[in-house]
Amino acid sequence: MAWYSECRVKLRLERGLLLGQVLIEHDGKTLELDRVLIDTGSAGCVFQTEELQKIGVGFEPDDELHRIRGVGGSEFVFSKRLERIAVGQLNTFDFQVEIGWMDYGFALQGIIGLDFLLQTNAVIHLAALELQSSSS
Repeated sequence: MAWYSECRVKLRLERGLLLGQVLIEHDGKTLELDRVLIDTGSAGCVFQTEELQKIGVGFEPDDELHRIRGVGGSEFVFSKRLERIAVGQLNTFDFQVEIGWMDYGFALQGIIGLDFLLQTNAVIHLAALELQSSSS
C-alpha cells in the first residue's frame, strides 16, 4: 500500500481518539493495522496479541510477563522486539513493544506511544490531522 511511503500521514478522530495506520514487519512478514491509537500519554507501544499472531509473533516460554498500567486500568503483557514499525515515513527498526489483550472497551489494534514518536522525531499537526517527521 502507498500510505506507508508518504511524507504526511492522515490521522482520524474517532470517539475523541486520534487513530492512524501502522505497518509492522517481522521475520519477513508484514501486517497492516488501521485502528492504532496515536497516544503521547503512553510511554510505550502496545499491540494486540491476536493481531500480531497473524505474522507469527506470540508468547514464548522465555518471554517475561509484566503488568502495565494506564488510564484504562492494568493488564499483563510480554515484550518483543519487532524488526520494523512504520507510520507513514516514520520508521523504527529492532524496536521493543509490549503485547497484550488490549481489552479497553473499544476496538483498538495497538497504541503508538511516546517512545516511537520521540525516536522518529514525529510532529502531530492536530489542525490538519496529520503526522509527519520534523525533518520533512
